[in-house]
Amino acid sequence: MSAVISAKNLSKKYGKQTAIDGIDFEIPAGRIVGLIGPNGSGKTTTLKAALGLIPFDGELRVMGLDPRTQRDALMQDVCFIADVAILPRWLRVRDAIDFVAGIHPRFDRARAERYIANTRLTPSMKVKQMSKGMIVQLHLALVMAIDAKLLVLDEPTLGLDILYRKQFYQNLLEDYFDENKTIVITTHQVEEVEHILTDLMFIRDGKIVLAASMDEVGERYVEVMVPADKVNAANALQPIDQRTVFGKSVMLFDGVSRAQLSALGETRNPSVADLFVATMKGTYA
Repeated sequence: MSAVISAKNLSKKYGKQTAIDGIDFEIPAGRIVGLIGPNGSGKTTTLKAALGLIPFDGELRVMGLDPRTQRDALMQDVCFIADVAILPRWLRVRDAIDFVAGIHPRFDRARAERYIANTRLTPSMKVKQMSKGMIVQLHLALVMAIDAKLLVLDEPTLGLDILYRKQFYQNLLEDYFDENKTIVITTHQVEEVEHILTDLMFIRDGKIVLAASMDEVGERYVEVMVPADKVNAANALQPIDQRTVFGKSVMLFDGVSRAQLSALGETRNPSVADLFVATMKGTYA
């Protein structure tokens, strides 16, 4: 199956500053991909390029279309939730639903109303009466009710409390995602999306530093809690990261067999958050 998003030597500069530095990647259909990186790493710029919101250099195809010249056709099959949901303050909930129903042929009014029924929003409520979290909820309800082939989420639950964040990701899996849809998520709350991701991409300084399926990540990376008497033997295998937990060394290995590492101590799969921190060390210096 052809890639939903395919990039070759994708680059973007803002003046002299390089935001994306000649990256290559492919995202197949039916995947949930976490695009993870620190602030200023190029995450949002990559998404904006894919959505045709900014000019760029290199090759980029989204569902076979060029976002620079075929954006109108592209947006028939794409939905985007930005990190800041901007809606007019005078807009009522029911008017927002009517508006989207009138402009998008694949908007499911019943689905939007079902999402909203699980919130504190009411049909007559105006945006100016809503908290930041409630505005995000309305925006989510509108966008997720569109039957798009590609859903792009840039910090989608920013401003929501933990209960609504969990509910959102549950709805994403149960009510929205299927094998014909692809979802790309950027978020700083990595722990909350780890369980739904099929693929992981780390971006740093405008470059992709890791691109793998979650199955590949599980096979490739192993953490070991190493007792003091085996630290030297473990160091000889060149861990990519090391930290201390409760007085014991926890080492992260890339590509070393689990059987070999099990002789050095207790092994486990690292969390995405721990893998991210290890990969990005020095970035925040």
